[in-house]
Amino acid sequence: MSTVSDLRTVAIIAHVDHGKTTLVDALFQQSGIYRDNQAVVERAMDSMDQERERGITIMAKCTSVQYDDTQIQIVDTPGHADFGGEVERTLRMVDGVVLLVDAAEGPMPQTRFVLRKAMELKLPMVIAVNKIDRADARALEVVEECYSLLIDLGGDEEDLECPILFTNGRAGTASNDLDVPGTDIRPLVDAIISGIPAANRRVEQPFTMQVNQLGYDDYVGRLAVGRLYSGEIKINTPVKVVDASGTERNARIANIFGFKGTQRFPLDSAQGGDIVAIAGVGELNIGDTISLPEVTETFEPIEVDEPTVSMVFQVNDGPMAGRSGGKFVTSRHLKDRLEREAYSNPSIRIEPGESPDQFRVMARGELQLSVVIEGMRRELYEFCVRTPEVVTREGEEGKEEPLERLVIDVPTEFMGIVTEHIGPRRGVMLDQRLEGDRMRLEYTIPTRGIFGLRNLLLTTTRGTAIVHHVFEGWLPWCGDLPQRANGALVADRPGPTTNYALFNLQPRGELFIGSGIDTYEGMVVGEHSRDNDLNVNVVREKKLTNVRAAGKDDATTLAPPRQMPLERCLEWIRDDEMVEVTPEAIRIRKRVLGASQRQSKRG
Repeated sequence: MSTVSDLRTVAIIAHVDHGKTTLVDALFQQSGIYRDNQAVVERAMDSMDQERERGITIMAKCTSVQYDDTQIQIVDTPGHADFGGEVERTLRMVDGVVLLVDAAEGPMPQTRFVLRKAMELKLPMVIAVNKIDRADARALEVVEECYSLLIDLGGDEEDLECPILFTNGRAGTASNDLDVPGTDIRPLVDAIISGIPAANRRVEQPFTMQVNQLGYDDYVGRLAVGRLYSGEIKINTPVKVVDASGTERNARIANIFGFKGTQRFPLDSAQGGDIVAIAGVGELNIGDTISLPEVTETFEPIEVDEPTVSMVFQVNDGPMAGRSGGKFVTSRHLKDRLEREAYSNPSIRIEPGESPDQFRVMARGELQLSVVIEGMRRELYEFCVRTPEVVTREGEEGKEEPLERLVIDVPTEFMGIVTEHIGPRRGVMLDQRLEGDRMRLEYTIPTRGIFGLRNLLLTTTRGTAIVHHVFEGWLPWCGDLPQRANGALVADRPGPTTNYALFNLQPRGELFIGSGIDTYEGMVVGEHSRDNDLNVNVVREKKLTNVRAAGKDDATTLAPPRQMPLERCLEWIRDDEMVEVTPEAIRIRKRVLGASQRQSKRG
């Protein structure tokens, strides 16, 4: 095999918000890809609207930078555990990884997850302790924690000898010694060049490539993104495509695109080791093999961890269906859109529901599902979703459910409150340690126990709790777990809400909506202060007479309603409720809208 010394391919992996995309910004700026007068945005690789709004990376993206004679191909990966399927696919394309760890937070659940995947593939790594400029940074302790994590995951002596660097992604500096301040990012680049093996071009072998990601271009159509395993490919080359079932078909390469910075640029040819996007090969699936017609071998299918959370999507059958800006409202539209999502993301699966208007969508977590829902809402889809449920399986001891590793950072004075909430949810403490004035608590907990936990902890700890979790394994079914303690305030008739009605309902609980909002029977308008549901009249108006009052009318000043964004709605609902998602509004409603029908069902 021919080896080239001027190409390195790495994935940057880390826990969420540890600075991966910011570090890529520094590599861009110091590699000279920008003009002197070019406007540069922060987190340039986060190109999706939701990525910029949420401040996280959702999809893995390819890029490359040039340092002297060396080209470094980089894949920026998501940091949240729910998008772990993106990381698993990405690691198939690279020769090594840069593991980023926050200098204050240290290794977190997703750090363990991505490191385990990299070690299973025996990928060499460079560890970068990032954000060393933080006031609470403890870089040397974090290095020891990284060594402990490597040993815990079965790392050998070679793994423990990987390069350790201290970086400040925002300032664009790196150093091999914490006591010697860095001046630029070059030490990290040198560590990648020396610590990650050069790409094997394999130019003497015929062209083969596995489809790792799918893309789309307005001009050339469907794109197959992946890394050439061997050979050389040129435009107009005839190829064959082999899917997971072994079915073959012929195609022809129409366009080849490379990646540099945030841009995609056309190429005449590409060689083994290059990460490219190919157009002209028609409909594809992730994991398909593209090769020259004479090649008989194919790649193993890309497998990702099983989904752990499911949610039922269904057509909106409420009274306001089609009146809130929705363009795609039928079951056919919903089915086609969900199938396209599963087509491009192997960690999402679609199954038929109980009726033709329902579809069961399985994913890695609530956040991944909420990103899909929000994306569909922005594309003018209108539908309803039911409460999240865990995906179960049959094990040796019977029914099993997914288990999560949960890490909570909280001020010490709230530790007792956190323990009170975790106990009934069957959480088992693994570790606790004091870090300054904050306590880090580590648990294993059933995935069902995670539902609604984040907002509950944020409320009871006055917004100071930091919650992270990642899939850990499976455990026997734990039985019933507590749901939301309080009931709902449910509108009992249609119409716009009035100040007078809402003012008189405030002692009954906390409202979700303000005055002048259109409602319908069965729509949830607030949270009851007790554990039962309460049907309320939110459209009642004050009766006016021509008799002059002796005193002033009661002041009807309303408290601000509780804001209920999509994620909070998904966590809040019970089994008998749904979230109605439309382009213009997100509502919570009962599955059975009629108050009398709900009463008869309970009876």
